[in-house]
Amino acid sequence: MVLDAMNLRPRASLRRVLDDLGATLLAVVHGDVDRVAELGGIVVHDPLEEQELPRHALVLGVGLRDVGEIVLLLDSLGRHGAAGLVLRAPVPSGLAEAATRSGVAVLALTPGATWAQLSALLRSLLAEDLGDAGAETLGGMPSGDLFALANAIAALIDAPVTIEDRSSRVLAFSGRQDESDPSRVETILGRQVPERYTRLLVERGVFRELYRSDRPVYIPPLIEGLILPRVAVAVRAGDEVLGSIWASVGGPLSADRTQAFSDASRLAALHMLALRAGADVARRLRTDLVSTALEGGPGTREALDRLGLGEQPLVVLALGLERAGDDAALVSERQRLADGLAMHLSAVHPRSAAALVGHVAYGLVPVRDTEAAVRVATDFLDRVGDRVHAVIGIGPVAEGTSDLASARASADRALRVLRAGTNGGRSVARLEDVHVEALVLELRDLVAARGDRPTGPVARLFAYDEEHNTNLVATLRAWLDCFGDVIAAAATLYVHPNTFRYRLRRLSEVGGIDLTDPEARFAAMLQLRVVSPAKLAT
Repeated sequence: MVLDAMNLRPRASLRRVLDDLGATLLAVVHGDVDRVAELGGIVVHDPLEEQELPRHALVLGVGLRDVGEIVLLLDSLGRHGAAGLVLRAPVPSGLAEAATRSGVAVLALTPGATWAQLSALLRSLLAEDLGDAGAETLGGMPSGDLFALANAIAALIDAPVTIEDRSSRVLAFSGRQDESDPSRVETILGRQVPERYTRLLVERGVFRELYRSDRPVYIPPLIEGLILPRVAVAVRAGDEVLGSIWASVGGPLSADRTQAFSDASRLAALHMLALRAGADVARRLRTDLVSTALEGGPGTREALDRLGLGEQPLVVLALGLERAGDDAALVSERQRLADGLAMHLSAVHPRSAAALVGHVAYGLVPVRDTEAAVRVATDFLDRVGDRVHAVIGIGPVAEGTSDLASARASADRALRVLRAGTNGGRSVARLEDVHVEALVLELRDLVAARGDRPTGPVARLFAYDEEHNTNLVATLRAWLDCFGDVIAAAATLYVHPNTFRYRLRRLSEVGGIDLTDPEARFAAMLQLRVVSPAKLAT
């Protein structure tokens, strides 16, 4: 399991980790901790799973005690370029030679310290937030720390609170939630106010009153499941409502606590804006880096290094919605999908990167074969479900920076075929899977750009159908698509085979086409696929 996702700046070195954590948690047992300039990630060793390790990973050897097993692991980690292996103290003897041979430092986790504590501290040290968030405070609390704010508000008004966004998703909550009622507990566990409660609140006009008022609103326990009253206040940034704060109370707040609750909403707005601004800046930076990497220009190597993807093979994923458009719902859906893809990739493969570039969400996945990328893409779409009609095109493996631009182009070509719906219902495809369909679409582009029109027998059939309201072109298309099988072709047009045979003879006479000539058949099929009007060239 990989604990850290993609970072946009250089990571801490193993030496810095030891200096920051000190001897209270980690001690060096074997190896050179200065060999690696920067750590590539934190990985929990799982003996039952074949893991993708980022280069220069620090591996947590949870539960490892057998010397033979540890020696084999050190040799494997050395081949993968890992920086270090953490074992529970006391570390077994007999590992010095293996540590030297593999080049992997062996560290000891102090007795009494938990692996959860270590992983949390390591994640904190390796987190690369834009700016020094720890040095910036708002109202005496770290900027963006909504949980600290929730606890502070709960102390001010002596009641458990939740901070929620406009969609009633719980962003943070205070302690003492056990003092509330079952509906609050259900909300906390699901990190979302249950739909039945939000629907009742909407029907009773609670949200309308809440968002119109700049003062806290008292909500009596008139709704089934609400045993305790609520007091809520909107969180605003100017005219924009960012969310709300909800307190579970025993009765109306006093004047002083009402004022404190109202003041807290203004402080919450600053914290929520700080979170949003930080997320937006990080997202824009990630988008710029991914876009630069995919262009294949002189900035590609630097962009990949900043994404943590330098010097390794990559596969490009191109994720898009089947339906095109620029309305607000589609724009929002594309961004949600891009964020979901980024989260999915970071969980499945260390040091992956994803960003929305234009109307397509691109993923850079450090794998050595496209089959693995297909599995990743398929798993993501399975998780998304049928509510969103999305498709993913996959490019070939890019072995170097010079290959990325062509890999992206291949992924885009596969994506276009999937969007066009000419691929037999696939949702994931490599270019090699849909190469012919891609060529047909590109031929259509060329024909459209030149303004070409059908010629020869096909042109005569189009003209005859237009003048006499017949179906000779459809008959020819069905016959060609069914490889000359009259019974099957007649069934596609819902006519009797004898009627179909008559139409075949008629189209041969009208169009002057010899259906026994393979060249004539190929020419007709090509024109019907590429040159004919769009409504017939599906």
